[in-house]
Amino acid sequence: MVAPAVPELTEELLNESIEARTETLAALRELGPPDLVQLIKQAPRNPGKQIGVYHHVTGVDASSSASLAAYINTLTYKETNQSTTKIVEGVYCCYNAFSRLDMRIHVRIPGGVDSFCIDERGDKRHASDELWLETYLCSVLRAYSYADDGSGDTIRKIMGVRRFNPVTTTETEHRFLQAAEQLFFRGWQLGSDSVVQVPNNVSNHLTAGLLKYFHTTGRFASGINLFEKLRSKNVEVSSLLAKVLLMGNEEVQAVRVLHDSIKQSPMDYVMLDTQAEFLKKKALNPNTPELKQERLKMALGCADRSTVAAPSEFGTWARLAEVYVSMEDWENALTTLNSCPMFTYQDKDAPMMPEPKEIFLPTLPETRLDEIDSEPESKYGEQIHPSLLSLRAAQYRGTFKQAYSILTEMTAKIGWDQLLKIRSNVFVMEEEYRSESKPAPGPQGDAEKRSASTDVLRGSPGPPINGDDHTDDGKSATGESTAPTLVAENGVTDSGAEESVEKPSHTVTPEEVKGGNEDAEATEEQLSRFNNKRLCERWLDSLFMVLYEDLRIYTIWRTEMAQYRAQSLHYKKSAEEWEILGSLAERLHHQAEAVEAFRACLSIRFSPKALSGILADFEKDKNTRETVASVIRLVTWQYRWYSEFSPELLLTIRTLIEDEGAVKVRSIIQATSLPQNVLDLTHHYAALCAAFRSSGTEG
Repeated sequence: MVAPAVPELTEELLNESIEARTETLAALRELGPPDLVQLIKQAPRNPGKQIGVYHHVTGVDASSSASLAAYINTLTYKETNQSTTKIVEGVYCCYNAFSRLDMRIHVRIPGGVDSFCIDERGDKRHASDELWLETYLCSVLRAYSYADDGSGDTIRKIMGVRRFNPVTTTETEHRFLQAAEQLFFRGWQLGSDSVVQVPNNVSNHLTAGLLKYFHTTGRFASGINLFEKLRSKNVEVSSLLAKVLLMGNEEVQAVRVLHDSIKQSPMDYVMLDTQAEFLKKKALNPNTPELKQERLKMALGCADRSTVAAPSEFGTWARLAEVYVSMEDWENALTTLNSCPMFTYQDKDAPMMPEPKEIFLPTLPETRLDEIDSEPESKYGEQIHPSLLSLRAAQYRGTFKQAYSILTEMTAKIGWDQLLKIRSNVFVMEEEYRSESKPAPGPQGDAEKRSASTDVLRGSPGPPINGDDHTDDGKSATGESTAPTLVAENGVTDSGAEESVEKPSHTVTPEEVKGGNEDAEATEEQLSRFNNKRLCERWLDSLFMVLYEDLRIYTIWRTEMAQYRAQSLHYKKSAEEWEILGSLAERLHHQAEAVEAFRACLSIRFSPKALSGILADFEKDKNTRETVASVIRLVTWQYRWYSEFSPELLLTIRTLIEDEGAVKVRSIIQATSLPQNVLDLTHHYAALCAAFRSSGTEG
């Protein structure tokens, strides 16, 4: 199989990339950045002049210094007779997140290989076999963590990263799982996803990587075998064993494992959460409404108990809120969401490099496809409306993204107006709090114009949360729903809306109550008058305003579309705008409208994000030919940008093969009217499924 091309970023000063990496070692928090490969080149006729170039890489075998030296050796083979320079030295840097050391090998061509490691202070240390084992495991986990999901978002974050599949055979899988077994109970040292407050034995980057591996490759028997062995040492591992059993459709066995283990550890929040998630899914397609309610009540009991077991974890409260949403208990869902502990999002460790002198991003002939190659050029001239660029929900990550998803799911089910009514029933609104604390001096006619809907539309001038640095100016506060906003944009506003621009109103937050009234007894007495209403957390108040902005833009878009269609006119937007509108519709759970926007984007130019959005729809509808056609283009785009491995695309191919059989899938790939070199790239993914003996590859 052809390897991706080698990008080159040229250093301004020799070895500055190595020095920059050494300086940032102390600041690394979790798995570390992708591996750095720095090469020194010189012209054969001018040996005194040396040039430093570098690129990043993931998925290379980091089990020993020899395997890393072999990678640098392969780069020398890519030097052709026409090259004006040749590689004379190379340094490979690979981060060991267990021991917080940067493992390095220095290759001289021709000459020897030196292996050593650098600690956070920049001091050299000896590289032992145990350190190489830790480094190898970190390398595999990084390959999955930094892999792109097919949309291209991860690829665009860091320039010039070659991505390889770290586990391509059952032999390499055995070595990976053996390393994971040896180091399993140190996995908490690697940290965890941003939604987990405290990493533990079963919630960390190691367990997340293992579960993603089993889910992607379908190697459930290997996962069951691994977790059965580890479970004998610690009952906590039962939750992971149950998750892999559920992935492999072994539901009865999974329930037995959870039932037996919960007896031994009744307050294990991960096991309780796994039970709640399973019961909630089983309630989606029940035979009778009574059965649905019964399963949801069981899920509610597990989710409620998990919040008691781990009150500081976001995931337990979010699960409880999701169960309430499924039960259509909207007030409790909103109250539970308000109770979620929110954490600042910590992004993955990324390389901090000085500005390169030159950037060379070559293209392999095997990845040539006209519609993909034209993508970068056609992006430059696109116009984007400022209102689409300022949608804050697109920037949400971690706990805020999940909480926003629960809020939008509620909105999709009951509507914006109903959500606002429930909000005013659950939370103390600013107007009623002010009128209770001291009578308003003005006539009561002004207060009568206001409602819960008006209160939410005026926003909350709170501090920035999770990258939220936009302050709402209140100009969009117009009434009971988003429809009057369209009228206001056309120049027609009522006097109530004009008055509200001067002083935005919002719900009352705990900070305001504490700051405005130092007498605790008076505060309690005052709040008891509000029929046991809650104080809305500032972050949730902010989420309502962000949701309002999303709904406002969405409503404007759909209204304009309808007007243009009624007049048989073409509705024009740039490809980037269609991409943003598609993501907006996805966030608001309007899948049909999202697909419509993504199709409009693709009719103008190629977009991996838009095609990924449509691919999910094709998979849902079991549209095999369209799914294969989309995967071929996405795989080619990935190779174009130096990535031969995307877990999500591999999963899509594996699922197709399970459903349709390998022979049929290969035939559909081959029957596509695209160049053979492009088809071979997708055949490579199908060959991986055969190597792992996935279901459907026998025929």
